[in-house]
Amino acid sequence: MTQTLEKLARQTSSLKGIRSVVHTMKTLSVINASPYEQAAQAIELYHETVLDGLHSFLTAFGPIEDTSRHKAGNVLIIFGSDHGLCGNYNEVLARHAAAQIDGSTASPVRVLCVGAQMADALADQHIRIDQTLFPAASVDGIGRLANLLIQRLEDIRSEDPAREMAVSLAYVTQDGAKGQRPVVTSLLPIDQALLTRLQAKPWTSRSRPFFSMPPGDLFLTLVRSHLFATLFRAIAEALMTENAARLALMQQAEKSVDDRLETLLQQTRAVRQDEITTELLDVIIGFEALRKGRAKKARQPSQETGADRVPPHAI
Repeated sequence: MTQTLEKLARQTSSLKGIRSVVHTMKTLSVINASPYEQAAQAIELYHETVLDGLHSFLTAFGPIEDTSRHKAGNVLIIFGSDHGLCGNYNEVLARHAAAQIDGSTASPVRVLCVGAQMADALADQHIRIDQTLFPAASVDGIGRLANLLIQRLEDIRSEDPAREMAVSLAYVTQDGAKGQRPVVTSLLPIDQALLTRLQAKPWTSRSRPFFSMPPGDLFLTLVRSHLFATLFRAIAEALMTENAARLALMQQAEKSVDDRLETLLQQTRAVRQDEITTELLDVIIGFEALRKGRAKKARQPSQETGADRVPPHAI
């Protein structure tokens, strides 16, 4: 269907407005991802300090034995997105979490969900959610959310103190050139391989570690700090990946809009050229008609004069 210049101009103006919005969202994704990346790097340094504390504790008091005989059901914490414009981020993670729950030997699995849209995606997978929390809206909110999750885990733990919890974290992480992928990592119990590695690590300082707190309280404080750092890192990683996914999607949208704008520009040029050609043809046709009309008028008087003239011998 042939389009007019007015219609093409309206479509071009609308697409330019859409491109402006997409470019703004792409810029915001870049700006938002940077603080989360810095927060993830900062918490890694804090986590190293906590691990140094665990190392000194194990050096002073020896290895920690697992005395629990009974394991409680699994607790799965799922970090989703509530801001949208990041593709099927929540749906992919929900399917991965559903597969993990189906393959779990512990029953039932208690699910803590971060994000209302993530809760909808989990509901589509027929996963029952114990509690839904609001995601962090900024870097300052990461610590708040991590503390809320630790408090919730302590509440669950207090329901059955004789049993140990197995806590896992599900979120989307960056995967190099492949983009992103959903992962499930263990939070509790503390990785025994980590404790063994810290126990076997030699103490390099000439001064032996000294503690002013009771060993039990100190160990609980170190464990809580370890949980906080791990949760903080997972939240920051999820938010960083979310913004990276949004950036990739906005880049694709921007390219699609640019391609459409280029197509409209070509159509506009073609329609404008057709209109110019039509106008030129109208001018030429009008000029030819006018010229022929003037030529006809110029020949008409001489013909009439010759027809009306009477020969002299006819009188």
